[in-house]
Amino acid sequence: MVVVLAAARTSAAKVWREEAEAQKSRADRLESSLKEINERLARIETENKRLIQLLTSLDPNRLAVIRLATNPTED
Repeated sequence: MVVVLAAARTSAAKVWREEAEAQKSRADRLESSLKEINERLARIETENKRLIQLLTSLDPNRLAVIRLATNPTED
C-alpha cells in the first residue's frame, strides 16, 4: 500500500511539474507578444503625431473640420 501511495504521489508531482513548465512557456510567449505589440503601438503613435503635424502645417482649418466630422461629440 505504501509503495502504491508513493508512486501515485510521484506521478502527481510529475504531472504538476510538467503543467507548470507548460504554463511558464505560454506566459513567456505571451510576454514576448505583448512586448512586440507595445513596440508597434509606440511606433504607430509616433507616426500619427508626425502625420498630424504635417497635416496641420498644410491646412489647420481643414484638419479641424475633419476631426469634428470623424469624432462627433457625445450628448
